[in-house]
Amino acid sequence: MFKHPQSARDEFVDRVCRGQAAQRAAAAVGVLSLNATPPTWWRQAGGVKLSNGRAPAVADPVRDWDRPVGRALTMAERVEIQSGLRQGWSQHRIAAGLGRSQSVVSREVARHLGGDGQYYATLAHTRAHQARRRPKPLKLVDRPALAAQIAVWMDQGWSPKLIADILAVDHPDDHTGRVSHETIYQALYVQARGGLRADLAKQLSTGRVARKHRDGAPRGAAAAYAGALRISQRPPEVDDRAVPGHWEGDLIKGAFGRSQIGTLVERSTRFVILLYLPERATADAVATAMIEQMSDLPGHLRRSITWDRGVELAAYDHIQINLQAPVYFADPRSPWQRGSNENTNRLLRHWFTKGTDLSIWSAEGLADVAHKLNTRPRPTLGYRTPAQALNELLITTSDASTN
Repeated sequence: MFKHPQSARDEFVDRVCRGQAAQRAAAAVGVLSLNATPPTWWRQAGGVKLSNGRAPAVADPVRDWDRPVGRALTMAERVEIQSGLRQGWSQHRIAAGLGRSQSVVSREVARHLGGDGQYYATLAHTRAHQARRRPKPLKLVDRPALAAQIAVWMDQGWSPKLIADILAVDHPDDHTGRVSHETIYQALYVQARGGLRADLAKQLSTGRVARKHRDGAPRGAAAAYAGALRISQRPPEVDDRAVPGHWEGDLIKGAFGRSQIGTLVERSTRFVILLYLPERATADAVATAMIEQMSDLPGHLRRSITWDRGVELAAYDHIQINLQAPVYFADPRSPWQRGSNENTNRLLRHWFTKGTDLSIWSAEGLADVAHKLNTRPRPTLGYRTPAQALNELLITTSDASTN
């Protein structure tokens, strides 16, 4: 397969990992083409970046041969893995000889296999050593564009968990374009190596500028809403209704609470969407209905959703990710915080009378009621209808995109 024997490549990688310059290492193993072959071999092996032709000398087979670091593999164990693979042994046989589980060997080989299909023990040990180094530089320090985008979202009241989820959806195959919510928290609370503005910590739902250690994690309902956004974090633009795309929602309950209909109203146009919930209003059922009804709206018309903190919206994470719109929760026993929705529900009671069985309504029936309310002139809209107001926004967007 190679012009030179595999043993020469093995020795070359070992020498470079111990700190020898790549050209000197190549000469030592009898390679004469010093200008091209050594860098090529190193890249094919998956080597770390060289500095002046040298790699960091951190994997000394003599000094670091059999010194365990926790449950991590030792240099000696990695050499055994390389030797076994060169002899064609199965991973099961190698693991048995090491007294390790096969999954440990499998993960080790998969993690450090080079582009040439070979496993190099000293290079694997070098990379593992570098991965353990502390403190690690945070991603956001080296990626100012990503940090700037996160800052924009946090200024809009988005939680670190929501930001991390959206980045994972937007960059499924690009690890450089996303970070975990823990990385964002560390960037906020450890400013010396964070990459985010110090004042952004005040945008968190807790408002804390330092982490608070707890003896135990939240449980039950508290755990379900641990990362939820409060209405106090909602952008000021929502309150004056000047910017469209902010929705309020709730459930209208039937007799004995055994039937229900979901209601959504857009604050700027008063446009109404009704959610068909023929079975129990479980969190999954409400999330599915909401996503199905709102997915066709353009992004600028689904900027946020405000809901009462009920168990029916416990799957708010799923809604946020699929609609890419933050979900805010009103304070307990504060219906005035969702005034548009409360007024709309009062109007809807003309059809959905209190104390009646709402399960008799079909999806088509709900669509008909929504149409009637959306085509009713509203004094607050200058006697335009919600449908007209929404249509004007859609036309404006279409014209803007055309131009």
